[in-house]
Amino acid sequence: MPGPGQPQFGWGAPPGGPQLPKKRRGGVIAVCVLLGVLVAGVIALKTVSYVLKHNGDPSYAQPTPTTSYSPTNEPTEEPSGGPTSAVPTAEPTTARPTTQAPRPTATRSTATATTRPTTNPGPTDSDLVLRNRLYKAGAMRSVSCKESKARQSTVAGARANYKNLWGCLNRAWAPLVTKAGGRFRAPTVQMFSGTITTPCGTHSDSGPPFFCGSTDTIYMNLSEDLGNYNRYPQSYQKVWARMWMLHQFAHEYGHHVQNNMGILQAYARIRYERPTYAMELQDSRRLELQASCFSDIFIGANRRTYPITGQSLFQWRWLIGHVTDLGNDHGDANNHQYWATRGYNARNPSACNTFAASAAKVQ
Repeated sequence: MPGPGQPQFGWGAPPGGPQLPKKRRGGVIAVCVLLGVLVAGVIALKTVSYVLKHNGDPSYAQPTPTTSYSPTNEPTEEPSGGPTSAVPTAEPTTARPTTQAPRPTATRSTATATTRPTTNPGPTDSDLVLRNRLYKAGAMRSVSCKESKARQSTVAGARANYKNLWGCLNRAWAPLVTKAGGRFRAPTVQMFSGTITTPCGTHSDSGPPFFCGSTDTIYMNLSEDLGNYNRYPQSYQKVWARMWMLHQFAHEYGHHVQNNMGILQAYARIRYERPTYAMELQDSRRLELQASCFSDIFIGANRRTYPITGQSLFQWRWLIGHVTDLGNDHGDANNHQYWATRGYNARNPSACNTFAASAAKVQ
């Protein structure tokens, strides 16, 4: 049964962001097309993992042999005229995981999952996803989050970035979850390379980062983040890698917020009762697009201090609008951009009710 016991995936590793711009007649910067697919390179690595807890430092797990991969194409070069650039018109083939939540093999119950005791019915599953109290908690305030001065060129640098974002996101979301009547708890964070076995199954670094609701753990793909940063030499390319890591971490944290507020659990029960797989996939897209919207609530709320300006803003805008949903379970590029932008501009969970949106907005 999909849900807290199944991994909620982030977006797959992109093929390097925008490419170098071409020129038209008159010297006008033309729009570029990003091509390429994700390839896996077999490199000997070691699994490095750590756990971030409320007031503790990460601890490392015993390393094991691993494999690594990295994107194949280059990001867009910053134009000579300044930190902004023409927006490409075509979408790149950003790789997405092919893993999909399995259909239940057991006979489904004839009773609906939303049945509650008559003495104290409480919120139904529909209430939890459509009318969750988080949607009325108000706008997120900035917590003056600043980007870590470390860079993800090394394991230590990636670790410092994860830990910094973990602290910022805890401070940002705790007041909203508490105001909405939830009991806030910080997630565990673990980084991995190669293959990792979790309560939500075994996964490899050829896929994206993911969230496991049964243990409330964010699993960050170390191979992806190191590979994205170290593959490209230019400064604008490294900015893109940093923005991608930021969005991925905040997206997985969005699933943690859903878990705190009962949305993830209600989604699992609703999806389990769906009569068709197409309806299950639509539920999955609603969940994932909401996680990205939550991600960009945080990014938008802290845009001045992080900061998200100049080339960082350009690369963020590029990546939210250039994703490919190969599994049809995360949402297409246009809708991902729509919900990410809503979160960024509104900085309020009320803008992220994907479960009340029309089917066209969650394709």
